[in-house]
Amino acid sequence: MDISRSPFRAIGAALAALALLLSGCTSGAASPRTPASAKAAARAALTPYYLQKLAWHECGGGAGFECATLKAPLDYARPADGRDVSLAVSRKKATGPGERLGSLMVNPGGPGGSAIDYLQSYAGIGYPSRIRARYDMVAMDPRGVAASEPITCLGDKQMDAFTQTDLTPDAPAETRRLVASYKNFARGCATRSGGILGHVSTVEAARDMDLLRAVLGDRKLTYVGASYGTFLGATYADLFPHRVGRLVLDGALDPALSSERINRDQTAGFETAFTAFAKDCVRRAGCPLGTRDVAQARERLTAFFARLDTHPLPTGEPRRLGESLATTGVLAALYDEGAWPQLRTALRSAMRGDGSGLLTLADLYYERDADGSYANLMYANPAVNCLDLPPAFRTPTDVRASLPAFRKASPVFGEALAWAALNCAYWPVPPTGTPHPLRAKGAAPILVVGTTRDPATPYTWARSLASQLTSATLLTYDGDGHTAYGRGSACVDTAINTYLLTGTPPAPQKRCT
Repeated sequence: MDISRSPFRAIGAALAALALLLSGCTSGAASPRTPASAKAAARAALTPYYLQKLAWHECGGGAGFECATLKAPLDYARPADGRDVSLAVSRKKATGPGERLGSLMVNPGGPGGSAIDYLQSYAGIGYPSRIRARYDMVAMDPRGVAASEPITCLGDKQMDAFTQTDLTPDAPAETRRLVASYKNFARGCATRSGGILGHVSTVEAARDMDLLRAVLGDRKLTYVGASYGTFLGATYADLFPHRVGRLVLDGALDPALSSERINRDQTAGFETAFTAFAKDCVRRAGCPLGTRDVAQARERLTAFFARLDTHPLPTGEPRRLGESLATTGVLAALYDEGAWPQLRTALRSAMRGDGSGLLTLADLYYERDADGSYANLMYANPAVNCLDLPPAFRTPTDVRASLPAFRKASPVFGEALAWAALNCAYWPVPPTGTPHPLRAKGAAPILVVGTTRDPATPYTWARSLASQLTSATLLTYDGDGHTAYGRGSACVDTAINTYLLTGTPPAPQKRCT
């Protein structure tokens, strides 16, 4: 949950670079079977987008941040039809000293996380000073996300109800209510955001990144992507291998997996993270899950969730803490071992009858503000996911058939996460992507980073992505939590910083703690 550019090029240089760029694209507007005349027409239609100039203005409360708007075609297959999307961009120019290395684009993942918020709240001020000295720090909210024509689906009160829907249906009526909630969510997205809903795929977002790279005047893309941002970066590399500069893919996704496999692997990842949390908890006095062993902790949490299914807890506000919100609160805290103390306190309070602590954690996950308003993360997230891959399940019957495998992956979270994966079955636009390995043949060295006990992007995914990308090196962090860069390992940070500054990846199979 979990991311200052060069002067614009002269028109002649831009046109030359544009010709190279378009010839290097391996998918998108013009397929290999497209007639040469159509390919030429597509290139011509894209030329104005690659030659646009950005109008920068101060933003982000000062601190040297600037913002602008990039125009991109809504549909790269029909760039001449005049329909555009407006994409929000922000930067903080390199501070020096030292030779400027170009732009460093960041994305925190999601899908649906705001890259601009990540830049202005963390990366632009918290990345190592020697990185910020040499790079213009850059972010663009992907299409459909945050400030870039955000997808919306429900009103805030409707979203409150959606987040409380029972994800462990025990009877046909509860299953029907869950299906109805997914259908209502999907209808809301189509009603409120139908114009862009079919054009927020990762491939389109990667092509937008190449537009920004060119407009900034960078010959190649330098990029740090976390979580889903690794899929975005790997997709870029596969589309434009000869435009790859230095790419860090931290907390990697495996693009070759089906949606069902992704959901099941992630379920197992959360079980691994819970086991690490429980091992730590039971050694501490007053652990709300017992003081014996992980098995006892797992039994107590499972029994607690079961009680909430029929007896939600008061929280000090109209919303009560039921099983779904409690599960979300626990999962949210497992993203980062730094949240374990807060999780212990929230569980202790909940088991004494006060659900407010777990509700707070769930609200953080859903990006729900104190005034009851929601950011667009939970709308953009399924919009991208449901477009990128065919649905994990198409019917409740499919989910029930999968439950044994999901429960095996996680006795605590398996059932809820299996039913959560039904959401794309009712999506109003068909998927445009399929699972397949990404090779990026001809790309410069790429650095893939994996954390051994990562709950959201299991370590096996990093190993798989590193084996797919022909020029990748795998850096392993033997630790807990989601992603590795900037999370306390000097070994990891040194390896990544060195790569960003010199282009030299760490030794193969390097392992950090």
